[in-house]
Amino acid sequence: MAEDFNWAIGGEAGDGINSTGKIFAQALSRAGRHVFTSKDFASRIRGGYTAYKVRTSVDDVQSVVDRLDLLVALTQRTIDENLDELHDSSAIIYDGERSWEADIPEEMFAIDVPLKSLAEEAGGAIMRNIVALGAACELADFPIENLDEALEKRFGGKGEKIVENNKQAARLGQEYVQEEYGNVSTDDFDFSLETTDADYVLLNGDEAIGMGAIAAGCRFYAGYPITPATDVMEYLKGRIEHFGGQVVQAEDELSAINMALGAARAGARSMTATSGPGIDLMTETFGLVATSETPLVIADVMRSGPSTGMPTKQEQGDLNMALYGGHGEIPRFVVAPTTIDECFWKTVEAFNLAEKYQVPVYLLADLALAVTEQTFSPEAFDMDAVEVDRGRVVDEDDIDEWLDEEGRFQPHAATEDGISPRAFPGTEKGAHMSTGLEHNALGRRTEEKSVRLEQVEKRQRKVETAQEREDWDVREYGDADADNLVISWGSNEGALVEALDLMDDDLDVRVLSVPYIFPRPDLTEDVQAADETIVVECNATGQFADLIEHDVLERVKRVNKYDGVRYKADELAADITERLEGQA
Repeated sequence: MAEDFNWAIGGEAGDGINSTGKIFAQALSRAGRHVFTSKDFASRIRGGYTAYKVRTSVDDVQSVVDRLDLLVALTQRTIDENLDELHDSSAIIYDGERSWEADIPEEMFAIDVPLKSLAEEAGGAIMRNIVALGAACELADFPIENLDEALEKRFGGKGEKIVENNKQAARLGQEYVQEEYGNVSTDDFDFSLETTDADYVLLNGDEAIGMGAIAAGCRFYAGYPITPATDVMEYLKGRIEHFGGQVVQAEDELSAINMALGAARAGARSMTATSGPGIDLMTETFGLVATSETPLVIADVMRSGPSTGMPTKQEQGDLNMALYGGHGEIPRFVVAPTTIDECFWKTVEAFNLAEKYQVPVYLLADLALAVTEQTFSPEAFDMDAVEVDRGRVVDEDDIDEWLDEEGRFQPHAATEDGISPRAFPGTEKGAHMSTGLEHNALGRRTEEKSVRLEQVEKRQRKVETAQEREDWDVREYGDADADNLVISWGSNEGALVEALDLMDDDLDVRVLSVPYIFPRPDLTEDVQAADETIVVECNATGQFADLIEHDVLERVKRVNKYDGVRYKADELAADITERLEGQA
């Protein structure tokens, strides 16, 4: 594998850390390098430690690792927070003119750059982070011209002068390092970032969900801003309108799901996105969506809870809520993308499942997927491969078979497979109603016992039908004949795949990454064939491990992480090794 380069910038919230990191990530990707990013930010607008990390290589990278080669430190806390990841050959860029005295370990390469002064020379102190990027380009032997296109993309809307000022700021940083430190490619710090002609797309999971929604034919989105789901709405706004769609920012999450429900009843492919606290508020309407058999996609981008919890930290704690939330017994599907590109494809699939089976579908993502930028080949998002299945929609040509003896349409007809016909508003002879009360085939309320039994069993049959018809596949890695089995779901896949290469060869491991929570594949034979089974997830109680044990009637080992930080490949390799060697 080609050499990785691990870079980070850190400071306080409000210091422009995120935009600076994004610019560098874009520059690397446009230079034909693979990129994988990670963000650590406080749950406040200003103040509190925040960092943006970039791992880059000419080979594919799918995870963060416990290593930093170059750190841009705007505060002492940045150095302190990252000491465990710095090594003897690391370099640290800092601004000695600032009011703090940088405490840097002697074995590390310290680069004192007057960021503020150089930025002011270029046109304004606000560009000090761009000066640092120029210095980083020189240290890493990365052609600074690759930074220009990223600066144009970031500041192009503010005018040519702003763009040119930022380019000058970057070059002042580069020139300062050249003049003051000469050839910094020493035995202590020796990097030369290779560029290629490869063409990559850089995007995060929220953006992939938004892109998948548009590709799937979504034409209405309603949402309320909430970390870490807001970027879904940000992506759609300004884009979905080009396809005849509409984005509405509602006054709260309850209004958002009600609006989305209304649009879906009108015949539009519709969705909303939120995080755990928003799902709590949406739960009542979720029951109405299911009982009225309205197809709707609800993206839950999970974060640390309960209550307000840690809004900007990683966790996979909403699985049980997605499976069981709501009063009564509610048929639903739960789909959990395992990678950023899968956020696109599983969003498309979620819309198809929602309309084929007329059920609400939870698209269960998490913060690690949502905020991470990663590079992909454009072919990973082949729009020609997108298939749209609107389900059992009837029109004037075939509606007669779904009318009762009095000529009334039956939107909740008790079919053998549980899937009733669906007529869009305006369909001749298709006028009908649905209610949240228990209803008959016409959608009219009833408390008759036989009808109640018929409708409950009909709604449940949709899930059984889907279980039989759909391919609830898993993604498999490692040795198919290995003695040890590791199962994961959601965003842990990338770190787990890279962890395979870091584990001892004697620990033969097979990995199954599961993107379907309910319905889900039967893993009984896989678990029973393994000597040891480990389930990996980012929560404290092992919610997916509980499901596996329920399904296969066997105990499994667990690797759980719930400190608010995503898994790293080397960390996960160590934890799995520890479990397999019987130390825990």
